[in-house]
Amino acid sequence: MPTSVPRSRYWQHVGVSHHLVRWTGLAGSVMLAVAAFLGGAMPDGDLRPNPVKIWLGPNGPLIIGLWLFGTAAMAVAWWVLRDRVPSARWALVTAGLWILPFLFTPPLGSRDAYAYACQGASFSAGISPYEYGVSTLPCPWLDSMSYIWRDTPAPYGPLFVVLSGAVVAATGSLLGSIALFRVFAVAGVVLTAVCLPVLARRSGVPVGRALWLALASPLVGVHLISGVHNDALMIGLMVAGLAVVVSRPGRPWPLLAGGVVLGMAAGIKVTVLVVVPFAALAAIAGGFSVRALLRDGTPVVGGAVATLLGVTFAAGLDFGWITGLSHGNDVVAWTSPPTAVGQTVGYLVLPFGLHIDALPVTRGIAVVVLAALLVWLWFRARTRDPLWHAALALTATVALAPLFHPWYWFWPLALLAATAQRTWWFSVVTVASSFLVLADGTGLARYTKTVGAPLMTLLVIVVAVRLVRSARAARRPVPVE
Repeated sequence: MPTSVPRSRYWQHVGVSHHLVRWTGLAGSVMLAVAAFLGGAMPDGDLRPNPVKIWLGPNGPLIIGLWLFGTAAMAVAWWVLRDRVPSARWALVTAGLWILPFLFTPPLGSRDAYAYACQGASFSAGISPYEYGVSTLPCPWLDSMSYIWRDTPAPYGPLFVVLSGAVVAATGSLLGSIALFRVFAVAGVVLTAVCLPVLARRSGVPVGRALWLALASPLVGVHLISGVHNDALMIGLMVAGLAVVVSRPGRPWPLLAGGVVLGMAAGIKVTVLVVVPFAALAAIAGGFSVRALLRDGTPVVGGAVATLLGVTFAAGLDFGWITGLSHGNDVVAWTSPPTAVGQTVGYLVLPFGLHIDALPVTRGIAVVVLAALLVWLWFRARTRDPLWHAALALTATVALAPLFHPWYWFWPLALLAATAQRTWWFSVVTVASSFLVLADGTGLARYTKTVGAPLMTLLVIVVAVRLVRSARAARRPVPVE
């Protein structure tokens, strides 16, 4: 506390700043909610929009202005308090206030909600969305769904396919389906809020800071709640499963239950399987040994795998989500680092009259690097914090994937918020990700590739050099005085 400011006045000033931050963020969320009603991802909206068409369309400047200033207000308010939240209760109340306007808006930033409904309609009609695209039914709301995903298999886990079918069967309407999907999204965010403090305490991170970082960013309100992405439910179940595991290490039945919850999370999106080996390490009571890993890790891994397989076969499905995931390669955007590097290579050889598609090579290298990184992180986690290394594993998975959407960043963000000591680097990524998609789902990366791809490639080089130098410094022996 500054010595020149009396204690009472100092805390009064801090309280005012927190009050201002709370209402600034709420004003931003209200602006974004209005933008959703004026120009969000409506069912009858333009399926091939671009920023110029939006600007020249009805209320175009107002929609873009509300989106820009609303996102900026939320992002700045979140950033300002990322390391000085008054309390966990204050963080929860403020995040809840910011989320409130998004509960009643049309989808923002994505048309995925319509894909969920169409895939649910296919499954409820007895057609596997892993074997056929939704245009096979045809879906009664096919005109609301993006063209690129109409003839591709669903990339989601079997549990979400079952839930989608149940939602469509229960509601029978597009509006009702989206409302129920939003209920699932809210449930996922609430589950994260309830269970994240367990992980934060386990890692020695302030609970209020962890809740603020995970729940108050623009990504949550815009993409998880308004955009109704199933990532919210996936992360909620993942955090809950990890919380059960770290709360009862060495206890077989609680560890089995934690594994089952992690398996349910993988049933939403199989990306969660990246975390399961680290959960097995977190389950060990005492120091690491192969015997302890087999004793305590087996219930976690077994519960997760058995749940995923059980849901798959009980639903009469197969592993078609693997094919669905591969169709992410169809989207080319510089927001994915390996994709940006491939694009940049193509740009560099153009002056020489060469036309090279380097994407298969750079994306293939990224897969190999990711596999090596995951193995290395797991071996490091044996004698260190498994939760922190699980967060790094999810970060690497997102960074090296061939496709990046802003809501993907919530995967590692939830765990980073509860385990990281330094917050600035992933906070920068969070803020940048918030500005990548316009209100109607138009991705700005598509229109900025000639600038974005080289800049992302430069960032990849800088990060790689710094990591190599850091690794060399860590191996360098400390001189004895």
